Amino acid sequence: MNLINRHIFLFGAILLLFSSCKVGQRYTAPKYNLPDQYRADSTYQDSVGTLAYVNWRDFFRDSSLIKLIDAGLANNYDMRSAILNIQIANRQLTQAKAGYLPELDATIAGVGQEWRSKNYYAGPASKIYNGKEAKNNLFRTQSQYLTELNLSWEIDIWGKISAQKEEALANYLGTAEAKKAIQTSLIANIAKGYFNLLKLDAQIEVALRNVQLNDSTLRMIQLQFDAGEITSLAIQQTQSQRLLAASLVPQLEQEIQIQENSLLELTGRMPDKIERGKSLQYLIDESKISMGSPIDLIRNRPDIREAELSLIASNAQVNINQALRYPSLTLGGTLGLNSMLPENWFNIPGSLLGSALGNITTPIFKNKKLKTAFEVSKLEREKAEINLQKTVLRSVNEVSNSFTSLAKLKEQLVLAEARVANSHLAVKNASLLFKSGYATYLEVITAQSNALTSELNLVSIKQSQLDSFVELYKSLGGGWAETK
Repeated sequence: MNLINRHIFLFGAILLLFSSCKVGQRYTAPKYNLPDQYRADSTYQDSVGTLAYVNWRDFFRDSSLIKLIDAGLANNYDMRSAILNIQIANRQLTQAKAGYLPELDATIAGVGQEWRSKNYYAGPASKIYNGKEAKNNLFRTQSQYLTELNLSWEIDIWGKISAQKEEALANYLGTAEAKKAIQTSLIANIAKGYFNLLKLDAQIEVALRNVQLNDSTLRMIQLQFDAGEITSLAIQQTQSQRLLAASLVPQLEQEIQIQENSLLELTGRMPDKIERGKSLQYLIDESKISMGSPIDLIRNRPDIREAELSLIASNAQVNINQALRYPSLTLGGTLGLNSMLPENWFNIPGSLLGSALGNITTPIFKNKKLKTAFEVSKLEREKAEINLQKTVLRSVNEVSNSFTSLAKLKEQLVLAEARVANSHLAVKNASLLFKSGYATYLEVITAQSNALTSELNLVSIKQSQLDSFVELYKSLGGGWAETK
């Protein structure tokens, strides 16, 4: 008994010694060297908070757009795959948490027979042949009937199991951030597609108005031609201008149908018409726009959070591969029933079987597999950190670019509106002067052509401005926050 106690004490001392020998490097967040503020117009610099915390339902004002986004979040195939990825990672995390627990296997019934020939001895005392001598050839030398439980428990002496849990947790959280990133991009793509649809609608209206204006001008020129005041060239050039405006209509109708189909694809639906509003005005609540600071990106951008979690997982993988190069300690035991004869199989306590063991094993020569895996995992960790820094840099640039675009598009919008007003006045004056004989038909056609171009350009700028608001919302990490 004293010998057993000494063995238990020695084994406990070894276990205590190993339990304090965790290897690996704890994760520390890298430094990002972020600027104090974005390179952008000062319009939103003093705003409190950040746009990323604004729920998308509060950011967009168009009910038809909100319905489309709702459908996209529910039915988009990328979103559905992202949700399944989260569920898969959750199962893997649950498995990793169970790594601390022992493994228990059961042999419900095991039967074994062994036969030998005359050169192998089996005497009557064995009672295998009911006290008789064994036959010369193929006599049974061993018979076994077995039922047992086998326990195996790996002790986490180097922190391998805890690193596996850390890696699984980072991967699980990473899938959640990936889902947020997909949601943010999906909302932005649906919104921009919807704004493009409204732009195309507005441009068709512009084209149709210009066709009507060209028809009116053509009638006026036809009267002067009939009076012999101008040549047929005036009619031909006016007709060409009308055909130019008219040709825009089927072209824009084609683009509308393609855009509708693309939008419905994002919502997981088959091609069809899309219900929508009538104007590019007041679709976004600009009062919600606030810049925040670059440090907010680290908390709000799902792609940055996903990249950091990937770095955490890579660091955990380094620790796992390092621990695999060290000895492992496994405890085990067996409890069951074992009998030579079937009639004694469940004879308790006569058939009881039990064992306990502890193993310390260490790798010696694995063809450099363990070392290579360790070195590669360290390089993968460096790659993950580079990707994180690149993602942060790209994010700051995207926000700065979005603010710059908004500021410059605001200036362009003022100029475009002035140009449209001026072109409308030019069309009106050219028509009056032509009727009075103070302007040529070319001046009328030129004025109408300029009006068409300026109106189409104004609509495009309005759409670009809306797109820039959406890009800003996305670049700040908006689109995934729930309403508080």
